Amino acid sequence: MTDETTESPELSYEDARAELVEVVRQLEAGGTSLEESLALWERGEALATTCQGWLDGARARLESVLDEGDDED
Repeated sequence: MTDETTESPELSYEDARAELVEVVRQLEAGGTSLEESLALWERGEALATTCQGWLDGARARLESVLDEGDDED
């Protein structure tokens, strides 16, 4: 059995965000069992972590470029 909450390093920010939006939509719609809801919640947490990782990486890259620009002045 595979763990669906494991982050996939190949998952792009856009793909992770789109899947997260779908997970949230399913949770908000209701109609799922407790077990299904918990699985969706766990997947959503993993996707949110993936998205945050992409955003943190982008922020670090921007800060690095801005710091290099300040050093050149």
